[in-house]
Amino acid sequence: MGETIGTTMSERTTDPAGLPPAVALDTDPHAPGDLAAFKNAFRRHAAGVAVVTALDAQGVPVGFTATSLASMSAVPPLATFNMAKSASSWPAVSETERVVIHLLGLRNRGLAERLAGPNTERFVGDHWRVGPHGLPVLNNVTSWMVGRIVERVSVHNAAVVVVQIEGGGLGEDDEALIYHERRYRALGETL
Repeated sequence: MGETIGTTMSERTTDPAGLPPAVALDTDPHAPGDLAAFKNAFRRHAAGVAVVTALDAQGVPVGFTATSLASMSAVPPLATFNMAKSASSWPAVSETERVVIHLLGLRNRGLAERLAGPNTERFVGDHWRVGPHGLPVLNNVTSWMVGRIVERVSVHNAAVVVVQIEGGGLGEDDEALIYHERRYRALGETL
C-alpha cells in the first residue's frame, strides 16, 4: 500500500496509529486526543511556582504566575520561562529589557493567586516595592532575581524567554509551593 500524503498536523496527532485513546478532559470532553493527552499528562507534572514581573512601555507594573521557570546555564547564569503570546503581560515582556523572577514558598500562595488573577488587580496593594531598574519586586518571597532578556524565541502561539541573571536577593526560607493537578500544594514526605 502507498503512503498517505498530505495529512494535516491535526490528522496525524489526534488519531495516531497504535496509541490508546486519551482520557477525555473533564473540562472539554470533545477535545482532540492530542490535546487531552497533553493536558492530562501536564496536570500530573508537579512544578514549582514563580512570578515574573516587568514594566510596560508606560512604566506600569505587569506580572504573571509561571510554572515554566527553568535554569538553563550557570555560566553565564541563564533562566528561561515560557508564556502565551495572548497573555496580558506579553506585550510588556516582548518589549522590555529586564524582568524580575520571583521564586515562591508556601507562604506566598496568595501572591501566586493574585498574580494569576485579573491583571488590573495584580499590583493593587502593598505586596510589592520598586526595585532595581524601577522594576516591581514582590515582598516576602523566598528569593528573587533581576535579569536582562537576551532572547525571545517564538514558538507557534507562545514564546520561550531567556533571561541572563544580573543580581537578586534572598528572603526567609520556606517550604516549596508546588502546582499539581490544577491546585497549589505543599511538598509531601521527604524521601
